[in-house]
Amino acid sequence: MRAQWAARRSRPGPALPAVLILSAVLAGCTSAPESAPAARWQPRPGADWQWQLSGRLDPTVDVPVYDIDGFEHDASAVADLHRRGRKVICYVSTGAWEDFRPDAAKFPASVRGRGNGWPGERWLDIRRTDLLEPLMEARIEMCAKKGFDAVEPDNMDGYRNRTGFPLAAADQVRYNRLVARIAHRHGLAVGLKNDLDQIPQLEPDFDFAVNEQCAQYDECAALTPFIEADKAVFHVEYEVPVARFCPQSKKLRLSSLRKKYELGVWRRSCTSSPSGDGGQNGNRAAPRPLTPGPAPPAPLSLRPPQPLRTHRP
Repeated sequence: MRAQWAARRSRPGPALPAVLILSAVLAGCTSAPESAPAARWQPRPGADWQWQLSGRLDPTVDVPVYDIDGFEHDASAVADLHRRGRKVICYVSTGAWEDFRPDAAKFPASVRGRGNGWPGERWLDIRRTDLLEPLMEARIEMCAKKGFDAVEPDNMDGYRNRTGFPLAAADQVRYNRLVARIAHRHGLAVGLKNDLDQIPQLEPDFDFAVNEQCAQYDECAALTPFIEADKAVFHVEYEVPVARFCPQSKKLRLSSLRKKYELGVWRRSCTSSPSGDGGQNGNRAAPRPLTPGPAPPAPLSLRPPQPLRTHRP
């Protein structure tokens, strides 16, 4: 474009046309303003959901939200759920090392702490953000590239457990906010997993919450800051019958399920059925039987009512 303008200047002519030509050229060189980034998905209270981390993925449960393992499902599985009208959350662990993940060798031994109660998993030293940030960035970027709408980062309450590191509450707040920033950089919504005590500090940084067993331990009221901010709370119970927790869940506007510990297809939803009995698989017409898995290992939590999260054994 500079060469074209030089050629035009060498030709004789009146000054006004030259000025007009210059204006046109400069206008052509001005880049168009970049379009605003697409708004992140914001799940609202009461949305029904399916949480499946084990077994062959069943995409036919008639719910608007799915939460599935980010490593074990490719972009085509996410696209299929999108075609069915679902939003899809990417499960990844951000607070524990897992020896069965393809990036396991990238985690230095210095950041691997005590086992968290599940085979092949160890707590991470979340103070070492210099080492962990690029690793978590890669995991969350993987979710974004596969087309997920959100991230469920797991093991976000290590400071309440025997990790092998002297983690403080401030370390956890700092790390959880880092994870939220990474997700938002990639255009993904992000959920706060458990970590009830820090909800007052962290709710503004997160787009929804994921909780396990708040009804069993009488802690569900702690999640109300998310509901009051018009953000969904995806909640699951493993041992309490639906008849005992669904009435309170509906009152609090939680998105509540009864699941088995292996987090397979089986589910009972407080949202899908007015009575809370929901059927094995919510609104799916043809339930598929699932063999129950083994009981989960005992948690290592310092506070008995604050359970560890679950993951397939």
